[in-house]
Amino acid sequence: MNAPRTIYIAGAGIAGLTLALGLAKFGLRVVVLERNASVSEYGAGLQISANARKVLDNLGLSQAIAARSFAPEGIDIFPDARPAPLQTLTLGRAIKSRFGAPYAVMHRADLVEILHGAARRFANIDIVFSVADFTLDRSGSTLEVSAKEPDGKTRKARPFAFVGADGVRSVTRTHHLDGPDARYTGKVAWRALVPPEALSGVLNLNRTTLLLNPNFHLVAYPLPYRNTVNLALFTHESESDLSVLDQRAPRIKSRNDKRLASILDSVGEAWTPWVLSGVQTPVWHQGAVGLIGDAAHAMVPFQAQGAAMAIEDAAVLAPLLAASPSAEHAFSRFAALRQARIKRVQDVSASNGKIFHMRWPFSMARNTVIRVEGPEGHFKRLAWIYGYDAIQTGES
Repeated sequence: MNAPRTIYIAGAGIAGLTLALGLAKFGLRVVVLERNASVSEYGAGLQISANARKVLDNLGLSQAIAARSFAPEGIDIFPDARPAPLQTLTLGRAIKSRFGAPYAVMHRADLVEILHGAARRFANIDIVFSVADFTLDRSGSTLEVSAKEPDGKTRKARPFAFVGADGVRSVTRTHHLDGPDARYTGKVAWRALVPPEALSGVLNLNRTTLLLNPNFHLVAYPLPYRNTVNLALFTHESESDLSVLDQRAPRIKSRNDKRLASILDSVGEAWTPWVLSGVQTPVWHQGAVGLIGDAAHAMVPFQAQGAAMAIEDAAVLAPLLAASPSAEHAFSRFAALRQARIKRVQDVSASNGKIFHMRWPFSMARNTVIRVEGPEGHFKRLAWIYGYDAIQTGES
């Protein structure tokens, strides 16, 4: 019998581990190269919409995710310091009934741990940590990979394909595919975790909360598995100020907004800034080397679809790498299936950033649309996102 195809993946994050699981289920041998000493994930909160959850459930992770995630019953929207929600968008059972899977929130580290735990149960997945560097030689008829392992030895292989799932600062993209560096988006995410009791009576902790303001927007939701509330505050920051972000708190004034004042008081100075960078590259692959996730298309998180797009990528690419006559054919087909959708999601995410920060009088028109659409208007508006079937797409 012929030996199974071997796929090398750079990055043991959400994209890389989801792809590894998908490939392993098709019987392929997978080697994941991770520069860190263990699985880790920056940030805190993560929203998993139905389109991503269906992929994860298909990998057998439904119960594990349900145990560590939380399904909000809705999204309370508070524009311009309103005392009551302008609208509460329906989630909960309604979104599961409409799109076949729940909308849940969880800690990023919990999802990565679940993916890593599942990968460890596959004998055909090998995860190598503390990989200081890797090289790709495409000069011959086959791809050659060399990686420096933590014991000083060099691992060499000629895999069927190499996938860069190494994030927004992807070495695969910038060094091996001559792609562009990530670019600063003009936005910074200030993150914090606070105990639920600090916001009791301030926020409805059965829901997600969205505060809108011309100078910022804030997303909050509970993470009961960790007994905490995730806060993400998004502000405009000049590029010249990025070097001193760690030395200050976000420059936000609550004025007459008691809700915002309570949130800011609950955090104090304990905000962690995260510079939001984006990736726009037309080149997702060359020969047997390709990109997925943030390495190919990092976007602002204003539709909460960055991780979901990476999960979708993995579901589409895995069967292509398993069945295609060559890696180049698989990557070409993958790009053809994914690039238009990714561009549309990137555009919607960027547009939301502008809509969230609208000033008067444009904010009045925005608020009217939110009110008129009703609590389930987003079901129709975002059906093309939530109703997408990545599994069927990759296998078609």
